[in-house]
Amino acid sequence: MADKSKILIIGGTGYIGKFIVEASAKSGHPTFVLLRESTISDPVKGQIVEGFKNSGVTILTGDLYDHESLVKAIKQVDVVISAVGLQQLADQVKIIAAIKEAGNVKRFLPSEFGNDVDRARAEEPIKSAFSVKINIRRAIEAEGIPYTYVVSNYFAGYSLASLVQPNATAPPRDKVIILGDGNPKAVFNIEQDIGTYTIKAVDDPRTLNKVLYIKPPKNIYSFNELIPLWEKKIGKTLEKEYIPEEQVLKQIHESPAPINFFFAINHSIFVKGDQTYFDISPFGVEASELYPDVKYTTVEEYLDKFV
Repeated sequence: MADKSKILIIGGTGYIGKFIVEASAKSGHPTFVLLRESTISDPVKGQIVEGFKNSGVTILTGDLYDHESLVKAIKQVDVVISAVGLQQLADQVKIIAAIKEAGNVKRFLPSEFGNDVDRARAEEPIKSAFSVKINIRRAIEAEGIPYTYVVSNYFAGYSLASLVQPNATAPPRDKVIILGDGNPKAVFNIEQDIGTYTIKAVDDPRTLNKVLYIKPPKNIYSFNELIPLWEKKIGKTLEKEYIPEEQVLKQIHESPAPINFFFAINHSIFVKGDQTYFDISPFGVEASELYPDVKYTTVEEYLDKFV
């Protein structure tokens, strides 16, 4: 434990935050989570917090909007990881200010965990959310804070669990909707692996001031590759409906929230190919190459549980 960085996670009870906390505790890092009193006493979140405590995680009481508690928490650790949600992305400037005041942080990982926002070509309303993340990146760099940006690409729980079908709760058995021509490739990762790779990176000099791309080779698929894989598993051919880009854009602009978000993010990924169209060097490194010891869950293995 002595040579492992102390890690503070902000947003640890959120969707991806839980997996990062678990990975940190499991890997033997002294792990701290900053939580509001209301989160600790919440009946649902409170159960997650109890799980953290049972894993040896230290719970610190404080708030993103309470500068003093933020600085106090940050002074106890070496690395800060933010996993705050969409509504709080812009407020990460408060974490940056607290890190500057504390003066002891070796690495900051802001809330990213999706597409590479500097290279995405997204439509609204996703474009605005990505712009906020871009602004946070530039603020970190302007302050000279050491960083790693984790580009985890698509969460399997959000994508593979429904085969990227609108309003679906399981992969389709009859008909599948395909955005665009089905050829651009996306990257699908299970949330536990994203947590594992994120924690692996915190003390690694190779990831310092770099973008960590989680792009394991067996998890890169186009729609036109993914669907035959699923059809083979269920022993059935699906009816396929291709939605041309003009129609996808119409859906984005005319649909209410949150369905407009669904179409906008998937337009970026599956029509524009924003997860795979560019070469990651020299600004990035790839997680499965850096950490070949991690036995990641492949797309094929993940889909088995839905058969």
